Amino acid sequence: MKRFHVHLHVNDLSASIAFYSRLFDAAPTRVEADYAKWMLEDPRVNFAISTRGHQPGLDHLGFQVDDAAELVALKARATAADMALLDEGATTCCYARSEKHWVTDPQGVAWEHFHTLGNIPVFNEAATAPQGACCAPKTASAQPSAAHDVAEGACCSPSAQSSKCC
Repeated sequence: MKRFHVHLHVNDLSASIAFYSRLFDAAPTRVEADYAKWMLEDPRVNFAISTRGHQPGLDHLGFQVDDAAELVALKARATAADMALLDEGATTCCYARSEKHWVTDPQGVAWEHFHTLGNIPVFNEAATAPQGACCAPKTASAQPSAAHDVAEGACCSPSAQSSKCC
């Protein structure tokens, strides 16, 4: 089963946690100094906020899947639709270890497809990740023409993995 995923950047984590906790009538399932996440069942959504962005607002959308087969199916659909795809494979980001890939819509909104494999105690395991690093790939143009375009602008691209990922 899939779970819709939304990640927002916020300026004030405490105020945002208070607001969303009231809005969802639920406390976050995970809170860190720079991050909070709600795993809601109705609606089924993984809603995350963090202070790691350059400006407040939408960072990325996505689908979290329950098993590897669902992730393979999402990847096949993206490939069949001729979408530029950034395959990160096994990675760490947002206090979790996961398998993931990214696609970007025509407006430049990043979509993450991922299968969470477990929690980790840090935002990511790359020791040199800058505080302002993102998880979502960024593109120079609104509609990349090839996977290379996605990878070039991606903070989590294989070439940037050691210094910029998540």
